[in-house]
Amino acid sequence: HWKHGGIVGVLGYGGGVIGRYCDRPDLFPNCAHFHTIRVNQPGGKFYTTKILRQLCDLWEKRGSGLTNMHGSTGDIILLGTTTDELEPVFYELTHELNMDLGGSGSNMRTPSDCVGMARCEWSCVDTQAITYNITMTYQDMLHRPAFPYKFKFKTSGCPNDCVAAIARADCSIIGTWRDDIRIDQEAVKAYAAGELVTNGGAHGTKARKLDIQKEVCDLCPTKCMEFDGKKLKIWNEDCTRCMHCINVMPRALRTGTDL
Repeated sequence: HWKHGGIVGVLGYGGGVIGRYCDRPDLFPNCAHFHTIRVNQPGGKFYTTKILRQLCDLWEKRGSGLTNMHGSTGDIILLGTTTDELEPVFYELTHELNMDLGGSGSNMRTPSDCVGMARCEWSCVDTQAITYNITMTYQDMLHRPAFPYKFKFKTSGCPNDCVAAIARADCSIIGTWRDDIRIDQEAVKAYAAGELVTNGGAHGTKARKLDIQKEVCDLCPTKCMEFDGKKLKIWNEDCTRCMHCINVMPRALRTGTDL
């Protein structure tokens, strides 16, 4: 059974620990208690090997050794420990690993983001700065449930939405651009002639002739594109910034520069 909030926890926090109890501890004494701890993940989920080893060593010592990297909210999930180990785990996380618990129950859940400008060329906003700001501003809402239901923030640097903000958040923050998509007409011709690999190599690394009308223009949700065999035209005022065309022809099309 999942026991959200108030059943078990750590001093001063109302969230971060999900109580789990077996209905038949007489038959399964080794999992009579099997509590889950949610740990606030670093921005962009960047880790050093040192911190990963420390996490694994801590959980081997204090819990089952089972982890989930990461939960759908983004947290590091430490699966399975007993009630008497909760405070020691919390102390070691905060004092030795410099990490904090994430959210659970009817509170603001742990904000999550993609790698953003730290690594991705398509990111239009600083996702990690936004997530850090939200996390630090709303610490009380994150650790002490006061809402009638959970609330999630997720930030994606571009409309590709690699963190699934639209699908999994109550407040989705998506980076975009204000000006026009940049077009390299020579690269467009190269794609049509089969000189460049489409989709950045995601669908195979062999170059092929791209049917721009069929695979790009006809699949545009607002039909804001036109290709006459030589030149690609985009009516940017009708563009919804879905990035399908950019994903298919990344050497020919780029996001705008007014981010």
